Amino acid sequence: MGIFFSKMFSSVFGNKEARILVLGLDNAGKTTILYRLQMGEVVSTIPTIGFNVETVQHNNIKFQVWDLGGQTSIRPYWRCYFPNTQAIIYVVDSSDTDRLVIAKDEFHAILEEEELRGAVVLIYANKQDLPGALDDAAVTEALELHKIKNRQWAIFKTSAVKGEGLFEGLDWLSNTLKSGGG
Repeated sequence: MGIFFSKMFSSVFGNKEARILVLGLDNAGKTTILYRLQMGEVVSTIPTIGFNVETVQHNNIKFQVWDLGGQTSIRPYWRCYFPNTQAIIYVVDSSDTDRLVIAKDEFHAILEEEELRGAVVLIYANKQDLPGALDDAAVTEALELHKIKNRQWAIFKTSAVKGEGLFEGLDWLSNTLKSGGG
């Protein structure tokens, strides 16, 4: 009986589940974003060794969000989490201009992965609250987003600490997934 009601509510309210990977270099703000989305507050974090996984409900979509550590030694293991991923949230520290080339290279390597071919991409140009942070246009240029022709993507200026731009990005992501992207 419970399964019947679950299916009925899903068809009426359009509930959908999506597997999302949160990727980016270490110290980009991935874990802070995850917990800001999940709990609505900033929590003190330490560098992620391995992963964090949480469920975030937004716009009738239940996002299973995998936050993977971004240290150089951990990045090769990202591919273990690629199967069945509908979306990628790629987090960039907009104030870390010295590592934007590395962020770009890692990002484009992800886009080349066969198992992520159908995934939509949301880019968070994070840490907009810090002095010297590049705006979304500059991050778009640095990441060479104009080269992405085979999938839906969007970039949003965010500040995980202030909570700015995060839910606007999730709105875009949920609307894109509902319309058949990913």
